[in-house]
Amino acid sequence: MINLSTSKDTIFALATPPGVGAIGVIRVSGTKTFPIINNLFPKKDLINAKTHTLHVGFLEYEHIVLDEVVLSLFKSPHSYTGEDVIEISCHGSVYIQQKVMEALSKSGARIALPGEFTQRAFLNNKMDLAQAESVADIIAANSEAAQQAALKQLRGGFSSELKSLREELIKLAALVELELDFSEEDVEFVDRKDLRILVDKIYFYSNGLLDSFKLGNVIKNGVSVAIIGKPNAGKSTLLNALLNEDRAIVSDIPGTTRDTIEEALNINGVLFRLIDTAGIRSDTADIIESFGVEKSLEKMRTADIIVYLFDASVETFETINSKVQELKNEHLHFILVANKIDLLRDTTIISELKKSAEVISISANKKVDIDKVKNELFHQTVHGELKFENTIVTNARHQSALNKVVESLMDIKEGMDHNISGDLLAPDIRKALHFLGEITGDVEVDRDILGTIFSKFCIGK
Repeated sequence: MINLSTSKDTIFALATPPGVGAIGVIRVSGTKTFPIINNLFPKKDLINAKTHTLHVGFLEYEHIVLDEVVLSLFKSPHSYTGEDVIEISCHGSVYIQQKVMEALSKSGARIALPGEFTQRAFLNNKMDLAQAESVADIIAANSEAAQQAALKQLRGGFSSELKSLREELIKLAALVELELDFSEEDVEFVDRKDLRILVDKIYFYSNGLLDSFKLGNVIKNGVSVAIIGKPNAGKSTLLNALLNEDRAIVSDIPGTTRDTIEEALNINGVLFRLIDTAGIRSDTADIIESFGVEKSLEKMRTADIIVYLFDASVETFETINSKVQELKNEHLHFILVANKIDLLRDTTIISELKKSAEVISISANKKVDIDKVKNELFHQTVHGELKFENTIVTNARHQSALNKVVESLMDIKEGMDHNISGDLLAPDIRKALHFLGEITGDVEVDRDILGTIFSKFCIGK
């Protein structure tokens, strides 16, 4: 956990992934950055050098040359952290990187804690708390959708909208508070209609953000998809067809898949985690296969969406319809897929099933209509086209704070419906202001919360 009391130290960390590479970048930030690096770079005067300049030369410690490096200078306040920052680009040898960091440590700097560079950017007002959290989201982004959502938050669109609404509410709250000084004279400084309009506006906006969290969670964490069905339904063949590669072993022998196989698939910029499971049957005497079946049932119940696959050439309407009703009774989100339609002579089962559920007909082996499965997965989880111009909440902390904002606004509205006085409205208005400010860090945020947020970052960020 980050200790705010050590924020005046000069810190350093490897900003590139550890290991051998063409170059390694070591970031240094703090008040002693330039004196420390100047002593290690004796051929040039860095103290008086201009900010945002590059300098090539040899880095030395105790008259021993460590490496030929490129130094990137960023003088306070025009840097990522708002402090003096120098980034050392050295050769990507693990040994060289270690020797440079040892020299920095012996010269008075210390190794940075996880997220400490971004924490300092927040503390020095280079970004607000929501923007700081988006930095970690950008680093962790594994799809276009996750990247775009995080970039919008980093650019401050979400924060500026919240701050604008909060400032409007602050102005009216100040007048409500002023009424407390004139409580005996029954004076109202705030037009209750204006206050109600603003409260409704913030309530509507906050609810819209909360509604976006379900999609935001999909964008940030991806969608888990369990491919479920009886042995030999073609689950592994479907997985291979969706991935367009031979990832799972395919065999006519029932029970080939004993364990779950997980692979990632990107559909229209959203990550889907496909889980190929063991065929579900109750008559197996194989202990290992039975464990696989149990695992399949577990994955089925925890997945965001299920692809229930059946062999249309051998199954009966009664059997599949019974399974459909079972899935519905368990309130599981599923897509029904009829496989092996290339072997199907009678389509009655498909037409009958369509009376009670949507059915997608495919041939996994022939790769017929596989895109229909992809499109339905996207449609069922994203519900339309992704529009990144709209703010999408992806952070659970923001969702929690917005829930509290909405609760406070509901209390304000209820109070106004009963014409209660300003002194009774004021506490709920303060709560709404606090939770709005908690998202962006405009109010004092608990140190434990800050520590938790920044500890999730990598060390070099």
